Amino acid sequence: MKKVFPFLISAVFLLSFSCKQEKKATEEQTQMKEVMAIHDEVMPKMSTIGKLVGELKPKVDSTEMGQKYEVAMKDLQDANTAMMDWMKDFGDRFNYEEIIDGKELSEEKKQWLDEEEEKVKVVKEKINGSIERAEALLAKDTVQ
Repeated sequence: MKKVFPFLISAVFLLSFSCKQEKKATEEQTQMKEVMAIHDEVMPKMSTIGKLVGELKPKVDSTEMGQKYEVAMKDLQDANTAMMDWMKDFGDRFNYEEIIDGKELSEEKKQWLDEEEEKVKVVKEKINGSIERAEALLAKDTVQ
């Protein structure tokens, strides 16, 4: 019995440690999936940005309205650049196994993931906001 008791304590300790490790890995995987879900939500809107830029470009001129079209076009282009920059930076920080396979992250990469989550949320707002403003401007133009 004396030999079994230390073994049981060790087994309980190892199991609890292993569960904590799995929970941390699961939290990281969940956060990575959330970051990728935001990316996947807004990435298809890149074609909308291209379409809207194409509609705005011929309307840009030196008039007051033409300048509004130019501002809207530049907002769309900035949102596009923000997404491209974010994707490049994200790809430079994380590898395929970490992104897709859920490989455990180092402490530094956990901090990076927090940063990248905030960055992609900003990119999402830029994309959605620039599209909404451009569409509203173009809708005004068709009403007049």
